[in-house]
Amino acid sequence: MSDVRNTGTEARQGALAGLPAIDRVLEAPEVGDWLKRVPRPWIVDAARRAVDRVRERIVRGDDVANVAEAVAKQTIHELEAWDRALLAPVINATGIVLHTGLGRAPLSEKAVAAVAAVAGEYGNLEIDMTSGRRGRRTMVVTELLRDLTGAAAAVVNNNAAATLMALTAVTGDRARQVVVSRGELIEIGGSFRLPRIMESCGAELIEVGTTNKTRLSDYRDAICEDTAALMKVHTSNYRVTGFTAEVGIEEMVSLGRSRNLPVIHDLGSGAMLDFTPFGLPGEPIVTESLAAGADLVLFSGDKLLGGPQAGILLGRADLIEGIEQHPLMRAVRVDKMTLAALQATLMQHQEPDQALREIPILAMAGTPVNRLRERAKRLVDRIGAAKREAFEITIEASRSCVGGGAMPAQETESVALVIRSPTIGETELAQR
Repeated sequence: MSDVRNTGTEARQGALAGLPAIDRVLEAPEVGDWLKRVPRPWIVDAARRAVDRVRERIVRGDDVANVAEAVAKQTIHELEAWDRALLAPVINATGIVLHTGLGRAPLSEKAVAAVAAVAGEYGNLEIDMTSGRRGRRTMVVTELLRDLTGAAAAVVNNNAAATLMALTAVTGDRARQVVVSRGELIEIGGSFRLPRIMESCGAELIEVGTTNKTRLSDYRDAICEDTAALMKVHTSNYRVTGFTAEVGIEEMVSLGRSRNLPVIHDLGSGAMLDFTPFGLPGEPIVTESLAAGADLVLFSGDKLLGGPQAGILLGRADLIEGIEQHPLMRAVRVDKMTLAALQATLMQHQEPDQALREIPILAMAGTPVNRLRERAKRLVDRIGAAKREAFEITIEASRSCVGGGAMPAQETESVALVIRSPTIGETELAQR
């Protein structure tokens, strides 16, 4: 028994002694190839982690036949993990068009070109090219929004920031209470909750009604001398169905006018067009909310608008001006690339037919199922005979949803490629 233990100890010591220096790891051909793709410090860090991993295996008693080879393979594994973590294009095969984890709305070709044009060059971000003086960075996009909606506009970096700025504008230094229905106290992605956003700007949340039923009298009874605003939130990422009641924006505006209180309408998704012809009803349209008299309308830029991540505020000129002049605006302002993409997207929206053709999310929503079947057939053909030897691929009927916090209860007819393999597991298929 003693001889066996000694032999095992000697084997581990020999294997530990055989762990290569980092420079030797980098000399391995398969590792050296990565020097053309990633910075050298990354490879050095990966090699160090690889040496540590292999050392742990040896100490644990695992049989490591070729230490240098094991370290090289582990280094490649570490580098591949880093490579997969880098932001890169992927294929969205989820059946969810606005997938938050995959970046929501893909930009149109014109928006991508606009971003590329300013990304690597200087741009007239805050320069008035006519006078040569300092200008306002969001001037063009806010004018485009005014053309589309007839309302004054402000732009921030996402809709949570838009909510923050809207509440800050209406609460000011006086009354601090904002009245909201309990059924509309939404939680958005990443566990961010509307009440927390309200608290962060000093507003006091006044919940009215119940989860499934809120009446106009609930809002009316909650109004007091400390009330700053009434707020309606479109439940864009869930639906309460069954025994329900909610107050429409028109009724809320009427109540707000009678009490001299502004009404905020957080639409979330921000549809500029009617999606009913695509079989996707129930999404409020931005211009309809403004026409109903909402004092501030808020929505995201990267959902049904089809643009970049941004928060858009529309409404009363005095409230928008107060938002634009607030010191917090500098903390939530957008950069030149966001403005370039948003500008191009809004220009496409000036011509609805063009928007439906060229903005990906709108084009996808309007694509008939027979065209999807044609695309699926072309995809199967392009995979080729060699691939079909390993995979069984069929075209089957499916259902798709918009996602991204929009139309949660609506699905539309779609088409799926179903891939099966007798030899390859689901995980490897997904990676391929």
